[in-house]
Parts: sequence; C-alpha cells; structure tokens
Amino acid sequence: MKATLGWALITAVAPVAWGTNYYVTHEFLPSGNPLYGAAIRALPAGLLLLLLSRKRPRGSWWWKSLVLGTLNMSAFFALVYLSAQLLPTSVASTIMATSPVVMMLLAWALLAERPRVPHVAGAAIGIAGVCLMLLTGTASVAVLGVLASVAAMLMSSLGYVLAKRWSHEVDVLSSTSWQLIAGGAVLVPFAAAVEGPPPALDAPAILGFTYVTVIATAVAFAAWFLGLRHLPAGTVGLLGLLNPVTGVLIGTTIAAEALTVQQLCGIALALLGLLLGQPTAARLATTVRTRADRILERI
Repeated sequence: MKATLGWALITAVAPVAWGTNYYVTHEFLPSGNPLYGAAIRALPAGLLLLLLSRKRPRGSWWWKSLVLGTLNMSAFFALVYLSAQLLPTSVASTIMATSPVVMMLLAWALLAERPRVPHVAGAAIGIAGVCLMLLTGTASVAVLGVLASVAAMLMSSLGYVLAKRWSHEVDVLSSTSWQLIAGGAVLVPFAAAVEGPPPALDAPAILGFTYVTVIATAVAFAAWFLGLRHLPAGTVGLLGLLNPVTGVLIGTTIAAEALTVQQLCGIALALLGLLLGQPTAARLATTVRTRADRILERI
C-alpha cells in the first residue's frame, strides 16, 4: 500500500506542473508561435533527460519514439500552447481533465485493463466537477481554443496508453527523452515553414520557457511515465484531475480570476473522483465491506 501511494504521489507531480503551465504560457510566453513554443519546450527537455539516461534508441524504438513523440509531445505541445493562448487558464486546464475516461477505454482495448467500478465512479464524479468548473459563464470561450484542447486530450490519451504498453522494453528516462527529442525535431521544420524566423525572447519569456522546459516537461513527463509503468492507466488518468484543480487555483490566486461557489463545488467533486480511483481507496472500501458483512453475519 505504501509503495502504491508513493507512486501515486510521484505521478501527481505531473498534472500539478501541467496545471501551472497554462498560466505561465498565457502570461509569459510569446503568442502567435505555437509551433516554436512547443519545439522550444520539447527539445531542451529531451536533451536534459538524455544527459541523465545516456542511452540512444535501438531497434523498434526508433519508430516508437517518433510515434509517441508526435502524439505526446509535438502535436500535443503545439495544441496546448495554442489553447493556452486562446482560453482562460481555468478553462484550458479543465478540458484536459476529461482524459481519464478516454484513457480507461483505450487501456481496455489495447492493454486488456478492464475499467474498475471505483475508476468509473471516480471518472464520472470527476467529470461532473470539471463541468462545474468549466461551465461558469465567467469568461468567454474561444471555439478554436476548445477544439485545440480536445484534440490535445485525445492524442495524448492514446499516446499515454501506447507508452504504457511498450514501457517494459526500456527505462523511463530513456523513453521520455527520446519522445521529447523526436517530438521537438518533428516540430522544427513545420515551425520554420509556417511561422518563419524564431520569435525574439525577452527575459520573462526565457524564464518562462526555463520553467516550462525543466519542471512542466522534463520532470513532469518523467513522473507521469513512471506512474504509468507502476499503476493502472485508470488510476493515472484520474490523477490528471489535479490539472484543472491546479489551473483554477492558480487562476484565482495569481491571475485574479473569479472563484465562484460553483467552481469550489467542482474542485471538491474532482478531488473526490480522484480519491475514489486510487488503489488505497479501493482497498479501504473492500475492507469496510468485508467487516460490515462479518458484523451482519454475526447479527
């Protein structure tokens, strides 16, 4: 139980970091350059992890790194960067919280991980919380931003499940570094063709990219893929509910966005859904049911 809780805490670093990423991108990074923004985020992070792992791809991992890098990094980063520029912090981060259901369905199809009742219940409650946080009517919502967020969620959910399916073949740091490097390399030519010269970066942008690269990318993805290796996909997906909670709280405390009673209820539901999907909660529920049955039998 302690080991499972430990892996859950490590994995939770990722959605918390991603929740802060929306604010940093929206406030400090240059707008209008989603492809360059994604490339600048991915390549340095991948090289940093490569320095730690010191391994290069072999065999099938050349094409697997390209596939995962495209799903989890290049297309995902570009879409997230675009949505962060078009949507309020709270809205952009909450849309990604619908991924637990998609991850559970894909894990069922590709990994034979049948969704458990606590996972399904947690996802339903968590999505209800997401809806409360999203449907506040306190800010305008750009349709293009919503579409970008939904596309990012679908692509990354598939990429995460594939990464779990192939995780036994190589260590986490190596596979994460290869994905980031492949994803960044795919983005560079498209960025040059579509966006022209790289954007000029001032001091706040450099600091912002440093945070996004090191914390919200290198550290976050390493933690996330560690969790996928040691925990069921449904459990990991539900930990992603910390993303919108963090986004809303950051938007409230730093970006001065209004926090309504409806959003507070949404946060409470999201956290409840997250807790229901954790193995410790499932064991606790089983223990309670067992003891209750014994008491009833005695009666």
